[in-house]
Amino acid sequence: MTWRAAQKRDCRLLAELNFQLIADERHRNSMNVQDLERRMRSWLQEGYDAVLFDRAGEVAAYALYRIEPDEIHLRHFFVARHLRRQGVGREAFNLLRDHIWPRAPRLTVSVLTHNAAALNFWRAMGYKDYCLAMEIVQ
Repeated sequence: MTWRAAQKRDCRLLAELNFQLIADERHRNSMNVQDLERRMRSWLQEGYDAVLFDRAGEVAAYALYRIEPDEIHLRHFFVARHLRRQGVGREAFNLLRDHIWPRAPRLTVSVLTHNAAALNFWRAMGYKDYCLAMEIVQ
């Protein structure tokens, strides 16, 4: 697997992948790909970084994150649907930790509570449950 830092020219691709991520995790975000592209462009201008992971000449995964003084917050992590359960996520995450991210005292990721597969994945990667955000939607 290879990786490269995403550039502004990748915002459309990142938005298309983000659209799939939203659908897969059953997130309530209703933005279309155009809206997501504008948002992605804004995030990349405002301090987020993104990485694209390639495997056998195709985009296999992406990560969007922000480096803060006391943590690295992973906002998005997506593995192409047809490559899941093949070690791609683990390999991409290990590349993040070992080669892309600087050492940070804390790594954080937010996971929707109904997304059991994601919860299991992140726990297998070493993350521990810390808090649960609750809400009333009216």
